[in-house]
Amino acid sequence: MSENIQKEENEQIAIRKQKLKNLTDAGINAYGEKFTETTHSETAKANYKEETEGQKLRVAGRVMTVRVMGKALFATIQDAEGRIQIYASRNEMEQLEFNRMKKMDIGDIIGVDGELFKTKKEEITVRTATYKVLSKALRPLPEKFHGLKDVETRYRQRYLDLISNEESRRVFRQRAAIISAMREYLEKDSYMEVETPMMHPIPGGASARPFVTHYNALDQEMFMRIAPELYLKMLLVGGFERVFEINRNFRNEGVSKQHNPEFTAIEAYQAYGDCSTMMDLMQGIIRHCAQKVIGTLQVTHPDGKVIDFEKDFRVVTHRDLLIEHTREDWFEITDEERANIAREMGCTIMPDWTEEEITEEVYSKKIEPTLIQPTFVTKLPVHMVPLAKRCSENPELVDVFELVCDGKELAPGYSELNDPIEQRQRLMAQFERAKGTEEEDSGRIDESFLTALEHGMPPAGGMGMGVDRLVMMLTGAPTIRDVILFPQLKNI
Repeated sequence: MSENIQKEENEQIAIRKQKLKNLTDAGINAYGEKFTETTHSETAKANYKEETEGQKLRVAGRVMTVRVMGKALFATIQDAEGRIQIYASRNEMEQLEFNRMKKMDIGDIIGVDGELFKTKKEEITVRTATYKVLSKALRPLPEKFHGLKDVETRYRQRYLDLISNEESRRVFRQRAAIISAMREYLEKDSYMEVETPMMHPIPGGASARPFVTHYNALDQEMFMRIAPELYLKMLLVGGFERVFEINRNFRNEGVSKQHNPEFTAIEAYQAYGDCSTMMDLMQGIIRHCAQKVIGTLQVTHPDGKVIDFEKDFRVVTHRDLLIEHTREDWFEITDEERANIAREMGCTIMPDWTEEEITEEVYSKKIEPTLIQPTFVTKLPVHMVPLAKRCSENPELVDVFELVCDGKELAPGYSELNDPIEQRQRLMAQFERAKGTEEEDSGRIDESFLTALEHGMPPAGGMGMGVDRLVMMLTGAPTIRDVILFPQLKNI
């Protein structure tokens, strides 16, 4: 903020503090009492009828505009639904109260008693009989052109973004509605919502660098949850056949347009199901959310791109995608040849990289971003998903999918591995691979989970979906920070 802007803001704060003192000296509590609204802005306007003009009502909200014209005052207040105009006249109010009202500032929160009428310009308006100051704003709102374009302000002071930006309010209302629609869909399909721990003695269920904390009462190191998968599978062992959890996960990794260290996900598990069961479930959830919240299965993003959730999602194997985007003998050539092809495609390849590392780099950087329409990428190499069941026709692959949409991974799903002996072997192999890396902690063997598997877990399908990314997909938000109310930011 420039020195001149800071000076001007300080002067405005001083003026507002003096106004607060004047109210206090007059015996008025500027951080007021309970005020019971009888309606909200948009509801009041929608229900207005000329034959009921003059009907009494009470509204409350934040003052967004003020215009004083002699003995008349027009202002706009904003509430949870939108905005409505209010009108006050010195001829219809006590003069002292009218004079105080003229001195209210943009940003103040007020309550108004009055009646609806329509102005000569056909605007439905509240004619003020009395008003109350409910909260005196001591700081001015940022000017619209300045505050909304300042990205740091939008994220660090989200409340200013929400006050000023209807688009932000719309996105977060839709986020809440999407989560509600997910619950509705799963509960109608006989899934039970559960809660599992957010602090784990061993991080598991995914490969990621965890946040570490200390449990004083137990004098024990603990890890913030990176995924709830293992606990949810234990519930399948216990006899619950369909469970889901909408959870907060924590991964001590990078921040980007698609990643926030603290994020929301949904995981669901169905006993006696498999990977294809989860594909059907995933399509059902997304279509339900899109239709109910957005109102269409063909979602148009601000850049004009249309994501079509109405057509059946494409299903293609990981192997076929690689061959399609590289060359037919990709899996038969040498690592050196793969590395050369990858570099020609624009990938950065280190000299000591293995076939798996080169292939993953090509897939993630050059293939996945091209998958705009919803695509189930299936049958991944077994080392990539240690908790999934092998494909019966090829034990080098696992029966999984990754749902990719708009070039981003949205959700994985598996036929869950329920063989405790193979599961131990796979987790041990993962642990060996993770040694010396940032993901070493998440490679530890969770004996409590393996003990549960040894008691018998039914064959099952499972899936996990990033809620933040789904909201991005359905609302067209360009970055994950636009769909998380208070994203992680570095202190300043």
